[in-house]
Amino acid sequence: MSRRNLLRGAAVGAGAVALPSLLAACSSGPGGDSKTIRLGSNSSDPVPKKAFADAFAAYEKQSTGGRKIKVNTVDHNTFQENINRYLQGKPDDVFMWFAGYRMQFFAKKGLLLDISDLWKNYQGFSQALKDQSTGEDGKQYFTPYYYYPWAVFHRKSLFDQHGYTAPKTLDEYIALAKQMQKDKLVPIAFCDKDGWPAMGTFDYINMRTNGYEFHKSLMAGKEAWTDKRVKDVFDTWRSLLPYCQPGANGRTWQEAATSLQQRKTGMAVFGMPHPGAQFPKGEQTDIDFFPFPEINPEHGQAAVEAPIDGFLLAKNSKSLKNKKTLESAKDLLTYLATPKAEDVYLAGDPNNVAVNSGASTSTYSALQKKAVELVSGAKQISQFLDRDTRPDFASTVMIPAIQSFINNPKDVDGLVNGIERQKKTIFSTEG
Repeated sequence: MSRRNLLRGAAVGAGAVALPSLLAACSSGPGGDSKTIRLGSNSSDPVPKKAFADAFAAYEKQSTGGRKIKVNTVDHNTFQENINRYLQGKPDDVFMWFAGYRMQFFAKKGLLLDISDLWKNYQGFSQALKDQSTGEDGKQYFTPYYYYPWAVFHRKSLFDQHGYTAPKTLDEYIALAKQMQKDKLVPIAFCDKDGWPAMGTFDYINMRTNGYEFHKSLMAGKEAWTDKRVKDVFDTWRSLLPYCQPGANGRTWQEAATSLQQRKTGMAVFGMPHPGAQFPKGEQTDIDFFPFPEINPEHGQAAVEAPIDGFLLAKNSKSLKNKKTLESAKDLLTYLATPKAEDVYLAGDPNNVAVNSGASTSTYSALQKKAVELVSGAKQISQFLDRDTRPDFASTVMIPAIQSFINNPKDVDGLVNGIERQKKTIFSTEG
């Protein structure tokens, strides 16, 4: 077990010690069934799980030679927290993961298989998508599937009922929160039991206060966390906490999204799939969002957080030592890179947006169309804190740091000093 995982175990509690077994793949080895593709999935919530099942069934139906997919679904947070051990152990052939830095980190460690040969024939992907799928060595390792923006989500009917209007500035955001309190609502649904949801709020406050370039540099370990600009971020965040649900560190994102659905809270900083996963089908059209408000006019609302999810091949998969199994796995990725594969998925999950330019938008909901407009109009696109920085820094430093801040928001100096000390240690190693 690496130093990073020992630290991670300490951060999430003793229960983490037993978690890696949940991610162990049932590898058939070099001489196994070459027509069975084993796929590690982190889509454990009902809506995406069913949509992926539909997409995989469509692949099996059109596949030559009777290829089959055996899905190993693991709770999203468990998968994310143990990905390092998973990839260094006995991983599945294909697995779901994220673009950008999170992919590049594992490519650099030699845990992913190069799929540059597939990219030569991929169509419908922009250069930006290719860049996000490329490692530091210039090779491609990632097949993008969909993206989704982060924003401030709410119920349209609740806003209509009370006559609320979407705020454009931080002052207007706080004024709206105060009005919601007068209307007996908790203004902002807030959660961080899972360790990552509150990162979205930090990202937006930082990008709105200091701009995307500073945020990117901070995530890369090139800026000091003790910088006044970072302290300003936490000071601003502290001013918003009185309008947030208390006890965030004991609340899952599902519970926070459900409070939005039940009209107990007025709004929430989420990724687009999160409220959608907790709203019944008949209420999906009531979901709306507005961009995170402007804080510093110099940076406005130029940056948008829009993570890209997709598929990769695990180098340590024993099955992929078999050339025929590797052919099958690459055949699956080739299918998943097509507009048809995205169309099948999005028919069952309207909470994401296709990355392939050839995918159909004819069935897009108003929310999906608004998401496309938001992202296409952005000057800069971030992936998310735990995707834009080193995985070990995100998990062992930032998760406990943000949770500590939520519990005790007064000691900002102590907080940033602690982050900076640990950052220097982690970024001075190879990970």
